[in-house]
Amino acid sequence: MKNTILKDIGLAFFRIAISSMMLTHGLPKFQKLISGNFQFADPIGIGETPSLFLAVIGEFICPILIIIGFKTRLAAIPVAITMAVAAFIAHGADDFGTQEKALFYLVSFITIALLGPGKFGIDKK
Repeated sequence: MKNTILKDIGLAFFRIAISSMMLTHGLPKFQKLISGNFQFADPIGIGETPSLFLAVIGEFICPILIIIGFKTRLAAIPVAITMAVAAFIAHGADDFGTQEKALFYLVSFITIALLGPGKFGIDKK
């Protein structure tokens, strides 16, 4: 019983902390989007505006869902995809030190997708 509660506290702490950190990257993109400034990188060739929109979903909307524990496993997928694009496409030619942050987030959100929200989230699994 004690081990289970510690696991659930650990899952909540991890998903809230890592998603809060991701919000520091997503909030400026969200502000850019709502201000009407659609200039943004186009790493996968779909255009600046769609790329910005997808980055806002992956770095702002989904982390909020993960923080509250709503559709946590599903919400972690767009974040992981966004970080895979950042690491392997946007920074694909860069050294590991430059790719490291995106890779860290990628591994973290894959972990969240696999483990779910734990007991302390709206999903409660």
